[in-house]
Amino acid sequence: MTGEWVDEARALGARPVWGDHPPDLFAQADLVVVSPGVPHTLGFLQTARERSIPVIGEIELASRFVKAPILAVTGTNGKTTTTTLLGEMLKQSGFEVFVGGNIGTPLIDYVAEQKPADRVVVEVSSFQLDTIVSFRPSAAVLLNITEDHMDRYPDFAAYVHSKGRIFENQTAEDTAILNGSDSRVLAAADRIKSRKWFFNRPDGHPPGAVEKGGRLDIQAGGNGFSLDLFKTPLEGAHNRENIAAAALAALAAGGTPAGIRTALVRFRGLPHRLAYVETVNGVRYYDDSKGTNVDAVVRALETFQEPVILIMGGRGKGGGYGPLKHPIGRGVKQLIAMGETREAIKSELGPVCARGAEIVASMEDAVRSAAEAAEPGDVVLLSPSGSSFDMFTSYSHRGECFCRAVQALKKKEEHAALSAGV
Repeated sequence: MTGEWVDEARALGARPVWGDHPPDLFAQADLVVVSPGVPHTLGFLQTARERSIPVIGEIELASRFVKAPILAVTGTNGKTTTTTLLGEMLKQSGFEVFVGGNIGTPLIDYVAEQKPADRVVVEVSSFQLDTIVSFRPSAAVLLNITEDHMDRYPDFAAYVHSKGRIFENQTAEDTAILNGSDSRVLAAADRIKSRKWFFNRPDGHPPGAVEKGGRLDIQAGGNGFSLDLFKTPLEGAHNRENIAAAALAALAAGGTPAGIRTALVRFRGLPHRLAYVETVNGVRYYDDSKGTNVDAVVRALETFQEPVILIMGGRGKGGGYGPLKHPIGRGVKQLIAMGETREAIKSELGPVCARGAEIVASMEDAVRSAAEAAEPGDVVLLSPSGSSFDMFTSYSHRGECFCRAVQALKKKEEHAALSAGV
């Protein structure tokens, strides 16, 4: 195989290899750097470790060359919104900020570009944390831990352990930002050496952040101020948690109350995360294609008081749908299932849904069926609970297909209204 990057690699003395992994590669290596998409438990990586060859990931390698303070965010849900919002809060506080990691630009690209920032903000996945050694964020955020990636981990305990590793190398000089209402996060807190700031803590004791009547009261790091949550377009209890976590991490990194407030007011959220799409015939449509696990769907449903027509389905990650039974039974009047998990969704969740579950073959069919089931005042929500790779190239592609189908539905309804002379 040839190509510009291949020739460049060879010129640097690298040996490009495709297909299988020749054993001699790992027998002769000084260091193995693994992509997050590659399970760190594979046999040839185990062999390398047995030969005392270090096996690390990209985030670990890159962090060794970063001079600025690193702020890291992990959790089952909300990572990307929190990371992006945190970056904006620091920018509005006057810092030059790099934002990347598991989203957008990899941390190693920041190192390669040699454009120093004052603060480095990274989203970190459990897969990346599996291969850290010395990675040490000055502020580390753990948003929540719920069942996910059971197709990758031997059990839930292993996944929980991976998330907790974000604090592994912190010292008393660093800060841990923790969800005070998540029992699994609190269990990890017992082993943390850094100072602890909590959000969503039932007793509201400082240091940390607590929500009171539409305001977020913050007392941490010698600061005491409030944020007006009515001034942000971010919807849902989960986003209020994301805001609290981002604000605390920003304070830990030197952010100002004024910068935090400005960023919160200006921030418009991210695509495919409970994003409003359109209203058609009095029915509001929301794209939550990034909802790739059961807990994300639960959180999305908690946002709405109106009856919901829920579109679910994708590629499963292991685990069941038990936590969805109560919220679906309470607020979902029609369930529409698609993708590889459609039969499992219909079987497990259909009986608890008011009108049962319908199976469809495409996103266009899903939106059409949802429109037929909906009445003015209802909400149609795409929140799949699975990955997108059974039918789409990414969660973004899936969300875009949903949005196009909704816009096509709107045009059809507008054309029908014009034809009828309305």
